[in-house]
Amino acid sequence: MASNFRIFMHRNSDSLHLKLAGDFDGTSPFELVDMVNKNGPGLRKVFIHTSNLKTIHPFGLQVFEKSLSDLKNSSFQLLFTGEYAQQIAPVEGMCL
Repeated sequence: MASNFRIFMHRNSDSLHLKLAGDFDGTSPFELVDMVNKNGPGLRKVFIHTSNLKTIHPFGLQVFEKSLSDLKNSSFQLLFTGEYAQQIAPVEGMCL
């Protein structure tokens, strides 16, 4: 994991907000998916806010796309927001 990568979490009644900060590298997706798996069950929406990322490494994107299979059977909707949402979201319709 990049030494400056962080995930800040805020949860309300039916949604989870994860604010990503720092560099999104090859190990960052594992931390993100793990946090979603631990905190997402029972929620309607999980928002991933991307505006505080500094860099997005191509390898990190590849790992993220592969690791999303762990979330395929989830009951919540995954939504990406912010400056880098288009770049990180695996499907265009997942961006706000």
